Amino acid sequence: MGDSRRVTYGPVIAIALALAVTAHVGDARTVAAPAQTRTVTPADLVLRGGKIVTVDDARPEAQALAARGDTILAIGSNQEIQPYVGPNTRVIDLNGALAIPGFIDAHAHFTGVGQAARNLKLGTATDWDDIVRIVAAAAKTARPGEWILGRGWHQEKWSKRPVPNVEGFPVHAELSKVSPQNPVWLTHASGHAGFANAKAMELAGVTRATRDPEGGTILKSTDGLPTGLFNERAQSIIADALARDRAKRTPAEIRADLRKDVELAAAEGLSKGLTTINDAGSPPATIDLLKTMVDERALPIRIWMMLRETPDRLAIDMPKYRLVNYGDKRLTVRGIKRAIDGALGSRGAWMLQPYSDLPSTSGLNTDSLADIRESAELAMKYDYQLCVHAIGDRGNREALNIYEETFKRHPEKDGRTLRWRIEHAQHLDPADIPRFGRLGVIASMQGIHATSDAPFVLPRLGETRAAAGAYVWQKLMKSGAIVANGTDAPVEDIDPIASFYASVSRKTKDGLIFYPSERMSRMEALRSYTINAALAGFDESIKGSLAVGKLADITVLSKDIMTIPEDQIPTAQVLYTIVGGKVPYARQ
Repeated sequence: MGDSRRVTYGPVIAIALALAVTAHVGDARTVAAPAQTRTVTPADLVLRGGKIVTVDDARPEAQALAARGDTILAIGSNQEIQPYVGPNTRVIDLNGALAIPGFIDAHAHFTGVGQAARNLKLGTATDWDDIVRIVAAAAKTARPGEWILGRGWHQEKWSKRPVPNVEGFPVHAELSKVSPQNPVWLTHASGHAGFANAKAMELAGVTRATRDPEGGTILKSTDGLPTGLFNERAQSIIADALARDRAKRTPAEIRADLRKDVELAAAEGLSKGLTTINDAGSPPATIDLLKTMVDERALPIRIWMMLRETPDRLAIDMPKYRLVNYGDKRLTVRGIKRAIDGALGSRGAWMLQPYSDLPSTSGLNTDSLADIRESAELAMKYDYQLCVHAIGDRGNREALNIYEETFKRHPEKDGRTLRWRIEHAQHLDPADIPRFGRLGVIASMQGIHATSDAPFVLPRLGETRAAAGAYVWQKLMKSGAIVANGTDAPVEDIDPIASFYASVSRKTKDGLIFYPSERMSRMEALRSYTINAALAGFDESIKGSLAVGKLADITVLSKDIMTIPEDQIPTAQVLYTIVGGKVPYARQ
């Protein structure tokens, strides 16, 4: 996908723009228009000679575009845009490449993407033995007592079940054997479970007598010993031990580490064509840093953020941290995040009926209903969007119930204008699907989850539940609901092309099509990643489509994902990512 690098807006942008561009799109160069044809003030940037899909009904397609500053000046044919080319205009000849509105990821964990870049990557492991080998290699170079962190494993995607196992999850013995001097904490791909070795459990004070916290489970073997698996809120037991260790850093070191996470995440997002990322929940310290980086003109991507804290802290911080398009429209904080349940892969999603493959559980309610009701009232009071993580059918029903009850208590406010969101909305009871449209609740979903999770959806839910309510994009859209797309990165790769492909194909790795009637058309998928995602953050007037007066946030792709054969969509590459008329990423 080309170099992924941090680029600021000053001299570095000029250097990036001066670099030679691949033969796919021709040279980026300064071109002067004949004086007699230039009757307008020249643009700073012109794209021409391509196919521009605008997602704007007034002019759905064009060949060329002009921008001055961070704003689009004109869209039209090559001939119509030529007068905007002046002596200092930067002209990018697209040579037939596709330009679209900048991709907007409606749900990702921004700093988590940066953290994942620095930790062990476990998503490619084919079995538990792979995990053990990866950790063993890391332990050989780690200092005694140093934490070994990783993320991305998923037991349902391994080629074989670990032996021994409890409920399909491994036990820690082999992992602990290869890392006796180092605490190990390996986060599940979903982020809703984690696996610890003996040293980590020792530092956390975990024994056979340790009780499950509310909203979480410490998985134990039949003899009562902890296996190493900590589900949902039980993760906090190990996370607290890690936090105690990391608290030994100086404030300057903590801030430097966070800034590095931001820089890595921004670089990765830009390299994959993203111009805005909706961050699905961060604390005030992250907002403070991002605000500073905006002031320094050092944040090369736009961030729309949900504040995530407990209701007692939200009541204090919400009035202080609300921001709308701060600085040069780089940073918005106008959502709050709560989580009503967990993930399907770890059987934490809260279901109306027990799991088909483990009838002893129906999942977990994580943040209490009282907590979410209190958060809903705070959202009303301080004009924030409430964004509730809900994956299971009961989790979604309970969230919708709270939304509807809150709207009734505040009849002066309309659900469609509030634009409250349910994050994921993956498994729905048929009775609840129409409620999204009726209440005006936005379904913030992830196309890539449908094909990634498909192999274990049927075992978890059974055919009847899966067919009726698993990733029902078409049913939701027909209810009148807005569906916004994303990746939930680092749960999945933040690549929007992969999620776009999953949205239109619903094709799994083994070639099966997962309930094909719910596939999106290519335009529906593009809208879900652009104008719908912008609308989900109250930004549709400034981004999400390419029109005069809107931000010049543009993604240029090597292939026309709107027309090429479906199986070629994943081969499209990002050639340019343009944010506010500047080019912080150009493929080399």
